[in-house]
Amino acid sequence: MTAIKHALQRDIFTPNDERLLSIVNVCKAGKKKRNCFLCATVTTERPVQVNVVKVKKSDKGDFYKRQTAWALRDLAVVDAKDAVKENPEFDLHFDKVYKWVASSTVEKNTFISCIWKLNQRYLRKKIDFINVSSQLLEESVPSGENQSVAGGDEEAVDEYQELNAREEQDIEIMMEGCECAISNAEAFAEKLSRELQVLDGANIQSIMASEKQVNILMKLLDEALKEVDQIELKLSSYEEMLQSVKEQMDQISESNHLIHLSNTNNGKLLTEIEFLVNHMDLAKGHIKALQEGDLTSSRGIEACTNAADALLQCMNVALRPGHDMLQAVKQQQQRFSDLREQFARRLASHHNSVFVQQGHDQSSTLAQHSIELTLPNHHPFHRDLLRYAKLMEWLKNTDYGKYEGLTKNYMDYLSRLYEREIKDFFEVAKIKMTGTTREGKKFATLPRKESAVKQETESLHGSSGKLTGSTSSLNKLSVQSSGNRRSQSSSLLDMGNMSASDLDVADRTKFDKIFEQVLSELEPLCLAEQDFISKFFKLQQHQSISGTATSESEEMDGGTLSRSYTSGVPQTVSSEKDMIRQMMTKIFRCIEPELNNLIALGDKIDSFNSLYMLVKMSHHVWTAQNVDPASFLSTTLGNVLVTVKRNFDKCISNQMKQMDEVKISKKSKVGILPFVAEFEEFAALAESIFKNAERRGDLDKAYIKLIRAVFVSVEKVANESQKTPRDVVMMENFHRIFATLSRLKISCLEAEKKEAKQKYTDHLQSYVIYSLGQPLEKLNHFFEGVEARVAQGIREEEVSYQLAFNKQELRKVIKEYPGKEVKKGLDNLYKKVDKHLCEEENLLQVVWHSMQDEFIRQYKHFEGLIARCYPGSGITMEFTIQDILDYCSSIAQSH
Repeated sequence: MTAIKHALQRDIFTPNDERLLSIVNVCKAGKKKRNCFLCATVTTERPVQVNVVKVKKSDKGDFYKRQTAWALRDLAVVDAKDAVKENPEFDLHFDKVYKWVASSTVEKNTFISCIWKLNQRYLRKKIDFINVSSQLLEESVPSGENQSVAGGDEEAVDEYQELNAREEQDIEIMMEGCECAISNAEAFAEKLSRELQVLDGANIQSIMASEKQVNILMKLLDEALKEVDQIELKLSSYEEMLQSVKEQMDQISESNHLIHLSNTNNGKLLTEIEFLVNHMDLAKGHIKALQEGDLTSSRGIEACTNAADALLQCMNVALRPGHDMLQAVKQQQQRFSDLREQFARRLASHHNSVFVQQGHDQSSTLAQHSIELTLPNHHPFHRDLLRYAKLMEWLKNTDYGKYEGLTKNYMDYLSRLYEREIKDFFEVAKIKMTGTTREGKKFATLPRKESAVKQETESLHGSSGKLTGSTSSLNKLSVQSSGNRRSQSSSLLDMGNMSASDLDVADRTKFDKIFEQVLSELEPLCLAEQDFISKFFKLQQHQSISGTATSESEEMDGGTLSRSYTSGVPQTVSSEKDMIRQMMTKIFRCIEPELNNLIALGDKIDSFNSLYMLVKMSHHVWTAQNVDPASFLSTTLGNVLVTVKRNFDKCISNQMKQMDEVKISKKSKVGILPFVAEFEEFAALAESIFKNAERRGDLDKAYIKLIRAVFVSVEKVANESQKTPRDVVMMENFHRIFATLSRLKISCLEAEKKEAKQKYTDHLQSYVIYSLGQPLEKLNHFFEGVEARVAQGIREEEVSYQLAFNKQELRKVIKEYPGKEVKKGLDNLYKKVDKHLCEEENLLQVVWHSMQDEFIRQYKHFEGLIARCYPGSGITMEFTIQDILDYCSSIAQSH
């Protein structure tokens, strides 16, 4: 085995830089014995790689070759099969299980022991050894050949150390210097030994020669130690001298520290004083502006605004800890509070007087604006008040109580002003809609009593604490409106319903223009007022200021405005948009009822006006929602739109109700039913109004309801008709419906249009067949008998042999219908059809032409039967198809 191991090392592993540590002769279990060798090897290069290599002889058997190699780190389990009894079998678990049978148990044990040592030395992952004797898993193995193979080589691996490049070079130079280094190793070893002895002797002599120099060196070291002792003595004396200096320097340092601390304190005190002086000192000019500043001129407003901002900065300065305990600071803060209270009262009084004046001084222009159906422009008033916007923001931040009082007073007085203007505006709109005039009547101007205004203004200028309290004095100022105007409005609303047939297109167009003008005037008025409120009362940002709260609630039309504040400062502020909407609701509380009254009037004048109003109102609602979906204008117009939609639905329901209640005369022709004509009028009007409208879906739903009701009502009337045949009623009315839908091209009614056409066609055919009947009655009966015989099984050419149907009988029947009789019968038929049909729909010629075609079809049927049943008889009718055409044409022309 040793020879095999050396051969494998030389031929296979040395060329691959590997060392062979253990070898076992094995064969696969359960197969023919084809021996091979399992080798445990390590690489000579770092890092060391441990492998298990399978080697077998070549087929010729003259050399070994490497077949398979596994990395030891891939080995999971080594199974020795039996730990007690000797068993040559063992398994190695790599990617799959390899079963082997060793040539001897000793070789197997040696190989497994080598694997265990390599695992312990080189691998972090430990291999599982199962069914292996514990004696094998120890550092030493039994002595003998196998020990030298496994253990000896392992130790060789442990002690082996490669020569580095320099050592290798030195050995080569030394060997080149000796000629017998390679040929005679013993001579080379003796030479090296002699040279080593020479070098050892030289080293000893060199050591003995250096004794004198060592003695000299020791003497120098002794002298150096003496010098060190002298230096230490001098340093000790210097240290004693410096000790007194240190004490003096400590005293100087402590004195300097106290001086520095005093300077620091003085600097901080100066900084605090400068801070208080710079931030809590209000200029005399600002004080004068706050106490006496002119609130009517632009310059005075600007001065008051700057002074108010400066005061607010002084009051809001962030004091440092301890500042509020200074008496001077307390006095200055009290002074600022007095200035703030005084200016807030003066500002609130000024604005209240402006609001009172505005609420009474606009009446002189009301009549002129109302006659022109335009609303007064409040832009000058807004422009003048917007100069105070910054002051209002200051008041909102410093004294919310007075700010809220101003807000309520503004809503009270402006709501009265807008109510007068809007009511006059709607009054004129109603008069223009109805076409009535105001003979001998003028708008009553609003009485303006200077004393009342002055008295109320003075009451507002009183104690500032009363501004947010009871406002009974404000409510005492009543606005007188004209009694004549109320009676006029009542008379307009009490008018009876006017029939749509009494109004022409011009009247409806006039109503549409007036309604559009009303909405067009209201929109900019509301938007301008909302924009002003937002800017003037600074309701564009959300605020939240904490404080000890006392609550106050102000009831308003359309909502409740609630605020909690301490010393006029709000604790919580609700959504600014909600507040704007509440103010707008209070100011314009009359818009929604007035619009509803105007809509009710328009609906009384003509129920079809609801179509115009639905389109216009929907467009304005859509426009308002695009600007702000939650605004007052959007909400109000949306509420009114609901009313308009109800009126529109009511209009549709009324039309359907009228259809259901329609009654026809029993003595006259039915003709085109009135609700069919009304549907045509409604559809034509609606298509012109709803062209490109946003609410087209509502109209389509109404169309579906109406057309289904029309269909049901037409059939109902046709069934109840006594004078006019049912088919005529259905034919004429569905022809009119089909014509209407074809002309208007209403996309949602395409199915109904097809249904109307089908009903018209079916009833036309039914009427033609029913009215024409059997104009050649005896001839019809004769040929019905012929067809009955043929149906019984008699051949057609044999029918002439039947006694009742021979040629002589056929000639007798034909002679009874000469051309003159036929023409007479057709003339009577034409007169009958003429009586049934109405002139309005003009279907006589269509029906007559259909009857002509039906008569010709019967004629051709008879001729066919004669040709098939009486062949070669030469029997023909006494009139031809051309005669029929001539008869029908002459009858139609004669009538």
